[in-house]
Amino acid sequence: MSIAVNSYSVHVIGLHNTVFEGDNTVYLLGDSGYGPLTLVDAGFDDPEIRAQLETGLAAAGASVADIDQVLLTHYHGDHSGLAGWIQRESGATVRCHAADRPLAGGDADAYRELRSEQESRFEKWGMPASAREELRTVLDTEMDLNAGTVDVDPVTDGEMIRAGGRELRAIHLPGHTAGHVGYASAEGEDLFVGDVLLPEYTPNVGGADVRLDGALVAYLDSLERIVQLAPGTAWPGHRDRINDPVGRARVIAAHHRERTENVLDVLRTHGPLTAWDVSHRLFGDLSGIHILHGPGEADAHLAHLDAHGIVSNDGGVYRLRDTDPDLDPLFPDL
Repeated sequence: MSIAVNSYSVHVIGLHNTVFEGDNTVYLLGDSGYGPLTLVDAGFDDPEIRAQLETGLAAAGASVADIDQVLLTHYHGDHSGLAGWIQRESGATVRCHAADRPLAGGDADAYRELRSEQESRFEKWGMPASAREELRTVLDTEMDLNAGTVDVDPVTDGEMIRAGGRELRAIHLPGHTAGHVGYASAEGEDLFVGDVLLPEYTPNVGGADVRLDGALVAYLDSLERIVQLAPGTAWPGHRDRINDPVGRARVIAAHHRERTENVLDVLRTHGPLTAWDVSHRLFGDLSGIHILHGPGEADAHLAHLDAHGIVSNDGGVYRLRDTDPDLDPLFPDL
């Protein structure tokens, strides 16, 4: 599908995704021969998804070999997995923020360090052994759907990038991952947001990238930055475009305040608890990638409360210090 935007076209390509919620959406900017022909994000790498991308490109009058540049919003496999194949087929430049660059590039040491940190968090969160085993299978599947090593050039916050006959500005929007980047049109009307804003559910914070301390604060700051940018349209990495990005950012920020209140209620009723126990009280039994995302998000909220002296953390067990706190200082006024 191609959509005219301010005298240019955004070619919207849907790609299948069985690992995370919702199929992926990637965006082709420019037309063959008028570029640099740029793809924003690339889905998981398997034969079916390769074929879907080829079909979507063909509908826009292009092929994989025509792609000049791939701009990645972040390292997750459902956004970066096909980048290596595209680069080998076309010689395309692949770009990503430096904080996510080693993982987006398939660096084996970076993945070992990530998995080691994940295992440390599983222990800290109090995750049961059976849940860890199921989650390891999911994480191994994600790694298998990446296309090996990729040469990735860094993107810096504020950098202007020529893409499909227009200028995009890289906007560092951490929280979901440490190096998450959005790409804003020079006139500020459009923002390619990856997983910072999603139209139907809230992006995970805390489990999605365990390398990032203070993930909730970073994410709230990113939402505030989007409100200040005030784009007219956001193009997310899953599902359909968002026609009111500022309103959506405010809804998600309000959701996180409500989630913090829910965490406090759980501790008032059942505490002291580990992050896994809080997650279970909030979300019930978890499966698949949610085994990572549930306690990760609970821990992100608990860490935010701990930083403000509202809870204490004793070896991964959280207990209330203030039963009726003022949460206004913890959340931006969007």
